[in-house]
Amino acid sequence: MVVSLAEIRERSGEVFMEGCPTRVVLDHIMSKWGVLVLLALTDGTRRWGELRREVQGVSEKMLASTLRTLEADGLVERTSYPEVPPRVEYSLTELGEELMERMLPLVEWVAARAGAIVTR
Repeated sequence: MVVSLAEIRERSGEVFMEGCPTRVVLDHIMSKWGVLVLLALTDGTRRWGELRREVQGVSEKMLASTLRTLEADGLVERTSYPEVPPRVEYSLTELGEELMERMLPLVEWVAARAGAIVTR
């Protein structure tokens, strides 16, 4: 079911207004690294090194920042195991999984058309 912008405005306020919480959330999940980290976690739990390899080009600082932000938003869960050496795993929360159910069709659309769009 496609929802109109008017319906979104009616339910959640003015999405175009400065200070609207939707802007904060969209900034977090639709940033270049936010999308790629969420996509990497869609296939299951990942350790730090796995995420670094899968999300090519992300710096350690940016990956750490992105993961902290997504964790604070309740989209990613960080599990630390008291082992030597320490082991930390990241996975999507239920909210993160719900988000990705909706985001994957968009990513699929972009992947199918990116080449044609970029060459224009």
